[in-house]
Amino acid sequence: MSALWRISLLVSLFFGLVAAVCMAVLLRQASHDVERELNAAAAILRYLKEVAERDPSDLQPDLTRHLRHVQVHWLDSDVIHAPRLAERRSWLEAALYPNALPEPLIVRLPDGRVLRLSVDPRDEIEEVRDSLRQLLVLFGIALGLSLLAIRWAVRPASEVLRQLLAAFGRVSHGQLDTRLQLHSMLEARQLAGHFNHMVSSLEHARRDNDELTRSLLALQERERTQLAQALHDDLGQYLAGIRAQACLLQAINDQPQLVSSTARCLDEHCEQLQNGFRRLTRELYPVMLDHLELPEAICLLTEQWQSAQGVELHLRVDRRLPSLPLTVKEHLYRLLQESLTNVAKHASASFVCVRLRLSGQRLRLLVRDNGVGNHEGRQPGIGLRSMQERARALGGFLIAAHCRGNGWIVYLDVPYKEPSV
Repeated sequence: MSALWRISLLVSLFFGLVAAVCMAVLLRQASHDVERELNAAAAILRYLKEVAERDPSDLQPDLTRHLRHVQVHWLDSDVIHAPRLAERRSWLEAALYPNALPEPLIVRLPDGRVLRLSVDPRDEIEEVRDSLRQLLVLFGIALGLSLLAIRWAVRPASEVLRQLLAAFGRVSHGQLDTRLQLHSMLEARQLAGHFNHMVSSLEHARRDNDELTRSLLALQERERTQLAQALHDDLGQYLAGIRAQACLLQAINDQPQLVSSTARCLDEHCEQLQNGFRRLTRELYPVMLDHLELPEAICLLTEQWQSAQGVELHLRVDRRLPSLPLTVKEHLYRLLQESLTNVAKHASASFVCVRLRLSGQRLRLLVRDNGVGNHEGRQPGIGLRSMQERARALGGFLIAAHCRGNGWIVYLDVPYKEPSV
C-alpha cells in the first residue's frame, strides 16, 4: 500500500470515528429530548381529555390539527373494540424511546361520539433523522475535501519520491552521472541537493579508485621491472663474477699469491651480494618490524634516510607509545617512509620534523618540512593516495596541506584501543 493510500485510509478512519462519536452524542441527547417531549405530550393529552369531557365543542378540528406529538381522532363506536395492530418500529425509534408508547386515551362524550387521544413522536423522530442526515452529509463533504487537499498536497512530494527512487535505481546500476532536478519546494530542493552531492562524491570516489587501480598496476609493473633489473644488473653480475673467479681458482691452485687475491675478491663479491639481498629485502618488506618496536624502527628509518639524503631531521617519539600490532606498525612505518620519500623527491627541503605521540585514545603522526610545498594545480600522485588508503585502513584520517610560508605538512590521526587483558 502506498503512502498516499495509507494516509487517506487513516484520515477516513479518523473521520468515521469522529462521526460515530458525534452520532452517539446526538442520539443520546435526542433520546432525552424525545422523552421530555413525550412527557409533555402526555400532559397535553390529559388536559384535552378534561376539556373534551367538560365541553366537547372546544375541541374543534382547526384547534387540534396542528398540535405537535398529539393526535386527536373521532371514532365510530364499533371501531373501539377492534384489535389494535402492532406497529413496526424503525431502529431510530427503538433507539430514541426503547419503551412502548403510552396507551391512547378513549373519551366517550355525552352526545355519543368517541374521541381517541394518542401520543405521536413522529415529528421529533423526523427532526432527529434530518439532523443525522445533515451530520453525515457534512462529514462526507469534509472527508472528501480533506482527501482532495491531501492528494493535492502530497502530489509534489510523491513526484519527488518517484524521481528519487528512479534515480537510486539508475545509481545502483552504475549510472553515477544521474542528477535530480531542483524543485520549488524547500524540502525537495534540499533532498535533491544532498542526493546530487552524494552521487558526485560517489562519482569522484569511483574516478579516484579507477585512477588508483591504474596507478597500482603501473607501480606493480614498474616494481617488477626494477626487481628484474636489480637481479640481473647487480646480483647477476656478482654471481657471474663469483663463478668466473671460482673457475680461476681451479686453474691457479699452484700460485698461492694469486689464489689469495682471488679469494679476497670472492669475499668482497659475496659481501656485496649479501648487502644487495638485504637492501632488496628491506625495500620489499621492513624485516626489522618483526624484531623491533615501532619507535626503534622509526629511529632506524630516519637515520638511514638522513644519511642518504643529507637533510637535517629532528625526530620526537612519545615514550608512552605502547606496543602496537604488526599490521598497525606496518602501515605507520610505510606511511612515514612514503612521506620522507616525497620530501626527498619534491620538497627540496633542508629541515624535516617528525613527531609521533599518543594523545588519549589517538595516535598522531606529524611530518613537516621547510621545502617548496605542493605545486598549485598538481594532482596527488600514487604516494599520497596510498597514504590516504593506509589512513583509511587504520580507521583514521590524513591531512596533507601546504604550510604558511614554506613547506609541506602531513598529519595522521588514527584511533588506538588498548588490548584487553
